Amino acid sequence: MSHALKQVFNKDKTFRPKRKFEPGTQRFELHKKAQASLNAGLDLKVAVQLPPGEEQNDWVAVHVVDFFNRINLIYGTISDHCTEQSCPVMSGGPKYEYRWQDEHKYRKPTALSAPQYMNLLMDWIEVQINNEDIFPTNVGTPFPKNFLPVVKKILSRLFRVFVHVYIHHFDRITQMGSEAHVNTCYKHFYYFVKEFNLIDTKELEPLVSGAH
Repeated sequence: MSHALKQVFNKDKTFRPKRKFEPGTQRFELHKKAQASLNAGLDLKVAVQLPPGEEQNDWVAVHVVDFFNRINLIYGTISDHCTEQSCPVMSGGPKYEYRWQDEHKYRKPTALSAPQYMNLLMDWIEVQINNEDIFPTNVGTPFPKNFLPVVKKILSRLFRVFVHVYIHHFDRITQMGSEAHVNTCYKHFYYFVKEFNLIDTKELEPLVSGAH
């Protein structure tokens, strides 16, 4: 890993504080299991598969939090270059524009700059993953019926961060020598959502020709 990249990833320059798993909990153990597969250099298509005897919702919950943390980190590294001036529209090239909608201020899909969109997105995801009613942390507490619909929304919106970073800021990622890291993270994410059918194929189209 290059010195510049070490600085980036050691500085913990996440866009948001990382959500951590409590040691001793089942989620922490699953998180360690998922990390061990990755560190062992397993084929990513295999690494994302549900380990025998584990609950799918638990496995999905652990990965959603992990992807949130990693994508925060990736966006954090280019956020100085993603400004109201450089990115007045949250987009993935000329064909894709992403509008923001939520239950509060933006009840209709609204065009926003990329940094505004990212701020709202990360805030919104943080609220979801810290909500015990949606992401219960106690073993044995059942997941709610709306767990997968919420997860699908989180992941499809996180995917848009990849789209924006790849299409508008890849030169910055390359300058920092971090393209291998970003590509691996993207492939891991892509195989995971495909394995559990968590993102509409239509949503994946902007990067369908493959990552850089």
